[in-house]
Amino acid sequence: MDSTSLTQIISNPQLREEEFDIDGMTCASCVRHVEKALGNVTGVNKAEVNLATERARVTFAESVSVEAMIEAINNAGYKATRRLEENSHSQENEEKEKNIKRDFNKVFIAALLSAPLVAPMLLETFGIQYMLPSWAQLLLSLPVQFWLGARFYKAAWNALKAKTGNMDLLVALGTSAAFGLSLYNMYVYGNHAGHAGVGHLYFEGASIIITLVLLGKYLEARAKQQTSLAIKALQALKPEVARVRRHGQEMEISMAHVQLGDEVIVRPGEKIPVDGVVIEGSSQVDESLITGESLPVIKTVNNKVTGGAINAEGLLIVRTTVLGAETTLARIIRLVESAQAGKAPIQRLVDKVSAVFVHVVIVIALLAIFLWGIFTGSWEQAIVNGVSVLVIACPCALGLATPTSIMVGTGLAAKFGILIKDAEALEIAHSITTIAFDKTGTLTEGRPRISALYSLEHSESDFLKLVASIQNGSEHPLAKAIVIEASERGLELGNAKDVKSLPGRGVEGTIQGEKFYIGTEKLMQENGFDISDVENKVHLLKANGATVSFVAKEFLPKVIGYIAFEDKVKASSKEAIQKIHDLGIRTVMLTGDNWGAAQKIARYLNIDEVKAEVLPSDKSHIIEELKSNGGFVAMVGDGINDAPALAAAHVGMAMSTGTDVAMHSAGITLMRGNPLLIPDAISISRRTYRKIKQNLFWAFIYNLVGIPLAALGLLNPVIAGAAMAFSSVSVIANALLLKTWQPESAKNLTVSMSNNQNEYPFENLGPEKSYE
Repeated sequence: MDSTSLTQIISNPQLREEEFDIDGMTCASCVRHVEKALGNVTGVNKAEVNLATERARVTFAESVSVEAMIEAINNAGYKATRRLEENSHSQENEEKEKNIKRDFNKVFIAALLSAPLVAPMLLETFGIQYMLPSWAQLLLSLPVQFWLGARFYKAAWNALKAKTGNMDLLVALGTSAAFGLSLYNMYVYGNHAGHAGVGHLYFEGASIIITLVLLGKYLEARAKQQTSLAIKALQALKPEVARVRRHGQEMEISMAHVQLGDEVIVRPGEKIPVDGVVIEGSSQVDESLITGESLPVIKTVNNKVTGGAINAEGLLIVRTTVLGAETTLARIIRLVESAQAGKAPIQRLVDKVSAVFVHVVIVIALLAIFLWGIFTGSWEQAIVNGVSVLVIACPCALGLATPTSIMVGTGLAAKFGILIKDAEALEIAHSITTIAFDKTGTLTEGRPRISALYSLEHSESDFLKLVASIQNGSEHPLAKAIVIEASERGLELGNAKDVKSLPGRGVEGTIQGEKFYIGTEKLMQENGFDISDVENKVHLLKANGATVSFVAKEFLPKVIGYIAFEDKVKASSKEAIQKIHDLGIRTVMLTGDNWGAAQKIARYLNIDEVKAEVLPSDKSHIIEELKSNGGFVAMVGDGINDAPALAAAHVGMAMSTGTDVAMHSAGITLMRGNPLLIPDAISISRRTYRKIKQNLFWAFIYNLVGIPLAALGLLNPVIAGAAMAFSSVSVIANALLLKTWQPESAKNLTVSMSNNQNEYPFENLGPEKSYE
């Protein structure tokens, strides 16, 4: 589901979304016709049809029946079936393989029947004059024209019934004209037809055109399969069975019978069948096809594992936590399919052209026939030129130019751990001029540790126990650091009451009847607490890059202590920022942290601009300000408080190490916490957009050059048919060249994100850089 549809459905819960498989589409005009047919159904809010995937995605009101939409598509001359989540991908792939094999057989038979018709033309180049009798040519061409070419007549008839036009109509008209002219000459000239330049026969032209178009469609189908390899690779990760332990006994059952809480046994070398938590064992797990991480990841007790990953060496017992459509793998497949089914904004140009394309081509063909007949008197040559115009037109290339590039681009990105939610995000990302980063968990590890404790009233242990008791249960990284430290020291936490989170400031809570405040300097100022007794020490800590939380007690005029934290910068953050600068993109860091800590990190990473001490509610406002300055703004974050900013940006990028809320708000999800995926996402977007523009250029050039040449009589119908047949193949082949792209993150395999020893060296940061 793309971001626009998601927004519409959230704002209007009466809207639903369904996908349909569409059979019978051959070109951009077909896409337009199906969309128009769906749009005419009362209650349909939006319809997107993709030629490359042969699917339609429809957003509609609850009052609309699925049957009504299927009927509308069928009445337009196509066949629609509802696409269900439980549909077997393996059966679908098998069906496509059968269709491709059947297409090949048709091409083979058409070539065999056409070969004797072409042979005399080839022999003539060697000075050998030989021609089949006219009746033999007719017998050979009949099955090609009306049996193997029946698909064109059927689709053309359906288009005419729906008062539209498509590629099949052009092929049917062109070949029928050539075939009909041949029959006319046979009738007029009898046995002399085709001999001594009298009453030329065009049976070979009609047959070869159909053969070449069939060959082009076969090659196109094979090439389309290559564009969807990423989806197939993900689908292949789904295990069919799981080995579970119930009531002390092991049993092998199908995945459909696995239940939440089941203990699943995963032996070395097996795929992990479920999403869950390791309860026994330790092993290295290969998650490369899911997250793009090439290095195996160590998994031990209490670590989460993902279904589809491969267990390398140890025995694991995994307790199932997620099943079915909600597993990570199922969500990834759904997200990639959704992106591939969507329509990029640049496609609107193609939509406008395809709306009139076939009609314009037919008019040009008729004009060519009329003008050639009037000015030369040779109506036979006029018809031949008209046929050339009809068969060289390439609406299929126009229809495939954008979606094939998007399919390859999104599939390739997914392979390397970059999930692109929709085609619009992929297209917009190439235009990014500014990237705003959340600091904690994005540029830093997001696992701060306590570096200093100071209390004016309590012992260090009592002070830590007090603060940890109030922070216990909070998901904030600083709160977790406090609780972890208390746990490691073996402190027994007290029972805090009336705990209240103060977004962007801190927290308040009551212990043994006394109310305490824990948080930023701003929180202390707002509640009238004096920090002068610790100000000098805190200033020094902040100057060295530490984040400081103050602690105060109600009714006391001064703070009673503070806690300082340090958070390591991710090993690849500096290189990622450099790569982003190399792409010509400006960087901004947004953080609720103090200015001292923010500046130290920003100077080390060479961030262009810093916004420190920012409240969560203000992040989206800053994004709007950045957007108002012109250009395209991306936001990268991982927390709940980043969600509004991610949604406000032109493109939101969420780290999957963060929250589901952040990922739902983002157009792009980075499956690993590696910042190098950020320039990778922009790089694949730029490469994909370049391919889209190249494909559209060639698709338009085929038509802008070919049609006038055909109308001027400079193209033989056979050559015109070959050009049309291979135009779509060349477009797909160009899209497949995207597969040569390699991400920067994959080139830096020596960097281990799980064992980061590359902390930022504050002692050698170079000259001061002002962010005031």
